[in-house]
Amino acid sequence: MIIVNTPGTGAKLYPYLVHASWFGFTLADLVFPSFLFAMGNALSFSMGKMKTAPSNVFWKKIIKRTFLIFLFGFLMYWFPFFRAGVDGGIELKPIGETRVMGVLQRIALCYFATSVLVYYLKEKIVAIISVAILLLYWVILYVFGEPGAQLNMATNAIAKLDLFLLGNNHIYQKDSIPFDPEGILSTLPSIVNVIAGYFAGKYIQKAGKTFEGISILFLSGFLVTALALWWELIFPMSKKLWTSPFALYTIGLDLSIMAVLIYVIEIKQIKFGVEFFNIFGKNPLFIYLFSELFYITLRLIPVTPTQDAFEWFSEVVVQNIFPGSFGAFFTAILFMLVCWSLGWWLNKKRIYIKI
Repeated sequence: MIIVNTPGTGAKLYPYLVHASWFGFTLADLVFPSFLFAMGNALSFSMGKMKTAPSNVFWKKIIKRTFLIFLFGFLMYWFPFFRAGVDGGIELKPIGETRVMGVLQRIALCYFATSVLVYYLKEKIVAIISVAILLLYWVILYVFGEPGAQLNMATNAIAKLDLFLLGNNHIYQKDSIPFDPEGILSTLPSIVNVIAGYFAGKYIQKAGKTFEGISILFLSGFLVTALALWWELIFPMSKKLWTSPFALYTIGLDLSIMAVLIYVIEIKQIKFGVEFFNIFGKNPLFIYLFSELFYITLRLIPVTPTQDAFEWFSEVVVQNIFPGSFGAFFTAILFMLVCWSLGWWLNKKRIYIKI
């Protein structure tokens, strides 16, 4: 996610590290759904204790966590809180111009919805609700979007609801028009990614590290992916709309990837590189927030009349060594390693920041 969010400047980016412009699918599009899938997987382990807790304890915990994650996401978009005023001074950035929805906000809402569903309902009912969500979302987009342009950026149901509830100034502004790829309505199908991760985790705990278990996991991933590609023929795949085929396709890929990882790491005991990723897993929320705030800070520091600190490093330092697309990619790798270094230091000091 850090590599996708912080590519170097001054050169064309590799297409697979850039989100699809509207319809279609790239490697970058798999990152966020996989984050949600992993959250659901982790929830399958923690929910065992939560289900035995009284309802008041359960509600206190998930409301607190949901609120904090959402708040951190909102504050991240408000950062650095101040801006240059018209008279040359400094003024507070208006909250009325701050994006409300976003990556962490979607994570918070998906966490809340999935936690409530799996706490109160049987797994079969949750599975039925997941299917219903994907089908209902399909209907909503076509019924409430403008006829003949239901899936266009300016006329789809997601944009219309966000504009009605949030207003133009609270929506993501960096696309061709104001449109939020983490909108309120499109959060619905993303909940299914978390639920799928939860079910995958429950199955792994039941099946264990067996060839039969990973075979079924891999086969399930293949079938879900095939279903998504079939559905795409009549309902286009789009991350920004988070269409139902997109949700299914990313779930199918994540199931297959999980099967491969279990085979390589747990059965074949190939541990090379695992600890590197484990560092991120120890403090994921904190490292993600640091990456975003550090990047924003670098983009605010002028180095030359036309370049900020990040642009200068990417275009003057890195591009002189690795010109072109690889230089832009290498800049993102270096930035990611800086964030990893912070995670490594926290882990060394046994500091784990959780909410």
